[in-house]
Amino acid sequence: MCVSIRQATPEDAAAIVALYAPYVTGTSVTFEYDVPTVEDYRHRIEEITQFFPFFLLLEDGQPAGYAYAHFFHERKAYQWMCETSVYVGQGHHRKGYASLLYERLLDALRRQGFCQAVAILGCPNEPSERFHQAMGFALLGTFARAGYKLGQWHDVKWYGYCLRPRPEEPRDPVPYRALAAEP
Repeated sequence: MCVSIRQATPEDAAAIVALYAPYVTGTSVTFEYDVPTVEDYRHRIEEITQFFPFFLLLEDGQPAGYAYAHFFHERKAYQWMCETSVYVGQGHHRKGYASLLYERLLDALRRQGFCQAVAILGCPNEPSERFHQAMGFALLGTFARAGYKLGQWHDVKWYGYCLRPRPEEPRDPVPYRALAAEP
């Protein structure tokens, strides 16, 4: 089995939607109700990759998972904080793919100049909570019954990860594409 990770492109939208759709239709881990269209996801990839990495993991050349980050909030004072997401396709869990993706993502975010990453989890979601804790994320807080999906109310848990110490005079994070080279 050959596993590789590369930057996703808009042409990967259909494969990414196929990986994401079961989470939308059958779980509360995402609060999205409708599966995005391929064109919608193509636009998301284009928008995200203007500043952030969006990694696609391939198993024997076939998409098996992805991870990306985006701005936590639009206000400038939040610019050193970002939100992360990782999804692994059905049949590809417990292979270490989420860890591979997150290690690559968190390293890229650190090199960009971000100080903290936040993962926002629709719950219950014990596997993702255990995963984030194992990756070094700490629970920041719980919003009880914050979202309604699949006929019931669900909590949202925020997990934080310190990418680097906060400097006294921080420089603005740089776009991922401006980094000299991918690791």
